[in-house]
Amino acid sequence: MQSKTKLYLTILLPIQVILVKVLSFFPDVIEQFYSNGIFIYTSKILRYVFGWIPFSFGDIVYCILIVLLIRFLFKKVFRKKIIWKEVLFDIGATLSIVYASFHILWGMNYYRLPLHEILKIDDQYTEVELIKVSEKLISQANSLHLELEPNDSLPIRIPYTKDEVFQKTVPAYDQLNTIFPTLKYHPKSIKTSLLSLPLTYMGFSGYLNPITNEAQINGLILNYKAPTTSCHEQAHQLGFAKENEANFIAALTTINYDDSYFNYSGVTFALKFCLNDLYLRNEEKAICLIEKLRPGIRKNYLEVNQFWESYENPLEPIFKSTYDSYLKANDQPDGLDTYSYVVALLVNYYKTKL
Repeated sequence: MQSKTKLYLTILLPIQVILVKVLSFFPDVIEQFYSNGIFIYTSKILRYVFGWIPFSFGDIVYCILIVLLIRFLFKKVFRKKIIWKEVLFDIGATLSIVYASFHILWGMNYYRLPLHEILKIDDQYTEVELIKVSEKLISQANSLHLELEPNDSLPIRIPYTKDEVFQKTVPAYDQLNTIFPTLKYHPKSIKTSLLSLPLTYMGFSGYLNPITNEAQINGLILNYKAPTTSCHEQAHQLGFAKENEANFIAALTTINYDDSYFNYSGVTFALKFCLNDLYLRNEEKAICLIEKLRPGIRKNYLEVNQFWESYENPLEPIFKSTYDSYLKANDQPDGLDTYSYVVALLVNYYKTKL
């Protein structure tokens, strides 16, 4: 009976893949019936179930799965006589369950309508528009830095703990309701990851567990990055699966919240995307704009770079390459390069609002 179940589950795997591929051609349907339908309820249920637990339940599940994988390899693969039929059915059945769970609980959000269509803004922009928005963000960043730190040479130190940042993200999303009414973040389920050190060596600031809908934040990242990282992972929780869209929502949330430290984190976060993009288009102009920043802002950027450089290791490119492949497999054909699409969202949204 057990072998038959595994056989059926294995056969179901390619059927699921084909079904998801077919559904991906109908983003309007996914937007209406999944992202703004089924997912709203399943995600809330998961946050109610796991959000109150003070530690990351999802991290523990991952650790258990790793132990089970090692046990499986030693028990059925690393042996003299491998029963291939049994091994293939075990792998096929497991992948089938994981694939179904991933897409039902969260993954179908990859195929919803693009965010620029939801917001009814353009997805193209000129260099002139990019420069204009960059200059406005520089002006905001300098003003916020002056407000928070009179000495223009000192970086900003955000005086909140990670838990305090997590608490503040809830009203931050509430305030965003006036701009983006469909975003309602309740209940809260955001935690410091138990796997923060491995995440740092892999080069990641956080992640969303799609099975438990817990937002996991790397506890080692600089507090300066905590507001935007937290709001980014919460955007994933709310159904915006694509990295570029989650980055845009993180900027939108932190910039519009009534807290100067959040504003500073958000403005400099958005500005860095714009300056990086401008540097690729017009290196000379980008350098001129960077020189307009107060030295303390540039030090904040430098500190983040130094933090990640201190954890560089030979395995990090492998993890980044794996994640790049994951993005490409989930409707982001440019992989990690799709992060640049956030600039299109930022420029077209803020060109008339800043």
